[in-house]
Amino acid sequence: MNSYRVAEAAELLGVSDDTVRRWVEAGRLPAEHEGNLTVIDGVALASLAESLADHPDRERTRAAAVSARNRLAGIVVRVKKDTVMAQVELICGPFRMVSLMSSDAADELGLVPGARAFASVKSTNVVVERP
Repeated sequence: MNSYRVAEAAELLGVSDDTVRRWVEAGRLPAEHEGNLTVIDGVALASLAESLADHPDRERTRAAAVSARNRLAGIVVRVKKDTVMAQVELICGPFRMVSLMSSDAADELGLVPGARAFASVKSTNVVVERP
Protein backbone atom coordinates (compact mmCIF):
# COMPACT_ATOMS: atom_id res chain seq x y z
CA MET A 1 0.00 0.00 0.00
CA ASN A 2 1.28 3.47 -0.90
CA SER A 3 0.89 6.22 1.68
CA TYR A 4 1.98 9.84 1.78
CA ARG A 5 2.86 12.49 4.34
CA VAL A 6 0.96 15.80 4.15
CA ALA A 7 3.86 17.61 2.42
CA GLU A 8 4.18 14.86 -0.20
CA ALA A 9 0.44 14.91 -0.88
CA ALA A 10 0.49 18.70 -1.22
CA GLU A 11 3.35 18.53 -3.73
CA LEU A 12 1.54 15.92 -5.81
CA LEU A 13 -1.72 17.90 -5.81
CA GLY A 14 -0.06 21.27 -6.40
CA VAL A 15 -1.53 22.84 -3.25
CA SER A 16 -0.14 24.00 0.09
CA ASP A 17 0.42 21.74 3.10
CA ASP A 18 -2.23 23.77 4.94
CA THR A 19 -4.80 23.02 2.23
CA VAL A 20 -4.18 19.28 2.59
CA ARG A 21 -4.47 19.56 6.38
CA ARG A 22 -7.79 21.40 6.02
CA TRP A 23 -9.08 18.71 3.62
CA VAL A 24 -8.08 16.02 6.14
CA GLU A 25 -9.78 17.88 9.02
CA ALA A 26 -12.93 18.38 6.92
CA GLY A 27 -13.04 14.69 5.99
CA ARG A 28 -12.50 15.38 2.28
CA LEU A 29 -9.26 13.40 2.36
CA PRO A 30 -9.13 10.36 4.67
CA ALA A 31 -5.97 10.06 6.74
CA GLU A 32 -4.57 8.17 9.69
CA HIS A 33 -2.35 9.47 12.45
CA GLU A 34 0.82 7.52 13.22
CA GLY A 35 2.34 9.25 16.20
CA ASN A 36 2.95 12.85 15.15
CA LEU A 37 2.60 12.03 11.44
CA THR A 38 -0.54 12.32 9.37
CA VAL A 39 -0.51 9.59 6.71
CA ILE A 40 -2.74 9.66 3.64
CA ASP A 41 -3.69 6.51 1.71
CA GLY A 42 -2.43 6.58 -1.89
CA VAL A 43 -5.66 5.33 -3.45
CA ALA A 44 -7.68 8.04 -1.66
CA LEU A 45 -5.12 10.65 -2.75
CA ALA A 46 -5.31 9.42 -6.36
CA SER A 47 -9.10 9.71 -6.27
CA LEU A 48 -8.94 13.28 -4.97
CA ALA A 49 -6.23 14.18 -7.52
CA GLU A 50 -8.44 12.91 -10.32
CA SER A 51 -11.44 14.94 -9.13
CA LEU A 52 -9.29 18.08 -8.78
CA ALA A 53 -7.86 17.73 -12.31
CA ASP A 54 -11.19 18.79 -13.82
CA HIS A 55 -11.94 21.55 -11.27
CA PRO A 56 -12.35 24.94 -13.03
CA ASP A 57 -10.08 26.79 -10.55
CA ARG A 58 -7.32 24.20 -10.89
CA GLU A 59 -4.98 26.51 -12.80
CA ARG A 60 -4.80 28.86 -9.81
CA THR A 61 -2.92 26.34 -7.66
CA ARG A 62 0.71 26.72 -6.68
CA ALA A 63 1.91 24.12 -9.22
CA ALA A 64 0.48 26.08 -12.15
CA ALA A 65 3.15 28.73 -11.60
CA VAL A 66 5.92 26.15 -12.06
CA SER A 67 7.32 25.27 -15.47
CA ALA A 68 6.09 21.91 -16.75
CA ARG A 69 9.42 21.15 -18.47
CA ASN A 70 10.99 17.73 -18.40
CA ARG A 71 10.08 16.00 -15.10
CA LEU A 72 6.81 16.20 -13.19
CA ALA A 73 6.06 14.55 -9.85
CA GLY A 74 2.65 12.92 -9.79
CA ILE A 75 0.37 10.21 -8.54
CA VAL A 76 -0.93 7.29 -10.58
CA VAL A 77 -4.72 7.46 -10.89
CA ARG A 78 -5.43 4.73 -13.45
CA VAL A 79 -3.65 1.77 -15.08
CA LYS A 80 -5.22 -0.15 -17.96
CA LYS A 81 -3.29 -3.28 -18.97
CA ASP A 82 -3.64 -6.15 -21.39
CA THR A 83 -1.13 -8.94 -22.00
CA VAL A 84 1.30 -6.70 -23.91
CA MET A 85 0.67 -2.99 -23.27
CA ALA A 86 -0.31 -0.69 -20.39
CA GLN A 87 -1.81 2.78 -20.34
CA VAL A 88 -0.78 4.67 -17.21
CA GLU A 89 -2.51 7.91 -16.22
CA LEU A 90 -0.94 10.31 -13.70
CA ILE A 91 -2.06 13.57 -12.18
CA CYS A 92 0.95 15.88 -11.83
CA GLY A 93 -0.28 19.01 -10.05
CA PRO A 94 -2.78 20.55 -12.47
CA PHE A 95 -1.66 18.31 -15.35
CA ARG A 96 -3.03 14.96 -16.50
CA MET A 97 -0.31 12.83 -18.13
CA VAL A 98 -0.82 9.53 -19.96
CA SER A 99 1.95 7.12 -20.92
CA LEU A 100 1.89 3.95 -22.98
CA MET A 101 4.39 1.24 -22.04
CA SER A 102 4.71 -2.51 -21.90
CA SER A 103 2.68 -4.31 -19.24
CA ASP A 104 5.94 -5.79 -17.96
CA ALA A 105 7.39 -2.29 -17.42
CA ALA A 106 4.28 -1.16 -15.54
CA ASP A 107 4.49 -4.26 -13.33
CA GLU A 108 8.23 -3.81 -12.68
CA LEU A 109 7.66 -0.18 -11.67
CA GLY A 110 4.78 -1.14 -9.39
CA LEU A 111 2.46 1.32 -11.13
CA VAL A 112 -0.92 1.04 -9.42
CA PRO A 113 -3.46 3.73 -8.45
CA GLY A 114 -2.03 5.69 -5.54
CA ALA A 115 1.64 5.09 -6.41
CA ARG A 116 3.92 8.11 -6.60
CA ALA A 117 5.69 8.42 -9.96
CA PHE A 118 7.39 10.96 -12.20
CA ALA A 119 6.47 11.80 -15.78
CA SER A 120 9.53 12.72 -17.84
CA VAL A 121 8.53 14.58 -20.98
CA LYS A 122 10.67 14.50 -24.09
CA SER A 123 9.00 15.72 -27.27
CA THR A 124 5.92 13.51 -27.73
CA ASN A 125 7.07 10.74 -25.36
CA VAL A 126 6.18 10.52 -21.66
CA VAL A 127 8.43 8.27 -19.55
CA VAL A 128 7.14 7.20 -16.11
CA GLU A 129 9.59 6.60 -13.25
CA ARG A 130 9.19 5.66 -9.59
CA PRO A 131 11.13 7.66 -6.95
